[in-house]
Amino acid sequence: MITIREAIKKDASGIAAVHVESWQTTYKGIIPQHFLDELSVGERTKLWNQNLENRENMIFVAEDSSGIIGFITGGKRKENTEVGATDLTSLYVLDACHGQGIGRKLVDQLMHAFKKQGYKKVYVDVLADNATRHFYTYLGADYVKTVKVRIGGRLLNEEVYVFEIN
Repeated sequence: MITIREAIKKDASGIAAVHVESWQTTYKGIIPQHFLDELSVGERTKLWNQNLENRENMIFVAEDSSGIIGFITGGKRKENTEVGATDLTSLYVLDACHGQGIGRKLVDQLMHAFKKQGYKKVYVDVLADNATRHFYTYLGADYVKTVKVRIGGRLLNEEVYVFEIN
């Protein structure tokens, strides 16, 4: 049985483990391998401890009997100056758990929370070479534009999508 719930401080290491493993599987061949190899659960745990302390972040986790298997985060990025709009900032589910509806449940939970806060639009950025980018259009997001980002020393295309919240 999979549970979706708001993340708490003690989830930092579980979220970090999913974060690192997801980056290493999702971005293999996209982001330079040396960058992926240097990712550390310990370092990411420190980052997630900080993220969980920031009450402006919305963070939900998916867990089963083995622990945390996915997470989603959201909050208004400083670059997003559009009134009534916010951002889905990350969504990762362990590769072994894909295809079980976990990503959809996480997105639904975050969108419900954003709707309660009065947001009308939610932007999400996804690397153009990420094979799962179509997940967002499947859920109803519309393509907005492509921008350039630099990760691990490599210049990559990132696609921006928007969800309309009714």
